[in-house]
Order: sequence, then structure tokens, then C-alpha cells
Amino acid sequence: MPDTTVILYKEDDDTVPLLNWLDGLPAKARVKCIARIIRLKRHGHQLRRPEADYLRDDIYELRVGLQHMNYRMLYFFHGRTAAVLSHGLVKEGRIPPGEIDQAIAQKAKFEAHPEAHTYKLGLK
Repeated sequence: MPDTTVILYKEDDDTVPLLNWLDGLPAKARVKCIARIIRLKRHGHQLRRPEADYLRDDIYELRVGLQHMNYRMLYFFHGRTAAVLSHGLVKEGRIPPGEIDQAIAQKAKFEAHPEAHTYKLGLK
């Protein structure tokens, strides 16, 4: 199976929520999150728990644990060959419904105007 194209969601004001979130993480957590994004690129729809999980309404999470912290990156698929990373969060317990709702809203905006909401990563 060919690699999945990984895209970061870009807001109307050109900010990229996931990049902003990653920039604020401790270095070790950032490295692990980037490694998980690379796994998503390589495995796409085939990525499963404990690395990824389905939440609801076509929204998935990339899962990273480090030093008793749970890092999550929400994403959705666009077609069969692209995954769009919405945003990230540090969580305790369940993911708050508002975070999933945010990803759902971003998915709708992305699907309406993919070019306007695409930030491409240069992953190898």
C-alpha cells in the first residue's frame, strides 16, 4: 500500500493549529508525536490501537504516551490517500466532546475548500 499523504489543517488566517501545539510541547513529546505522524503516513487507514483510534463522526486520534502524559492529535481522512491532522491536545480521561466537535467543524471547512485549508508537511 502506498504512503498516505499527511496534511495539516490550516485556518482561514493561515495559522496551523497542530504546528502551534507541537511547538509548545517538551522536546521528547514533540519527537514522539512526529514519529506517530510518520507512522500515520506509512500505514494510513491500517494504523490501529494503541497508536491510533476511531473517536466518532469520521474523526480519529493519534495516541502518544510519555511520562504519564497522554498526547492526542485529532485527524480525519480525505479520500483514500490523505489524512488531515486537525489539532492536538494533552488529555486526562476521555477526550472532551468540544475537541472532537472542533475537528468535525475543521473537516467540514476542509472538505468545502481543501486548497484553502491545506498545509503540506515535508515528511520522508
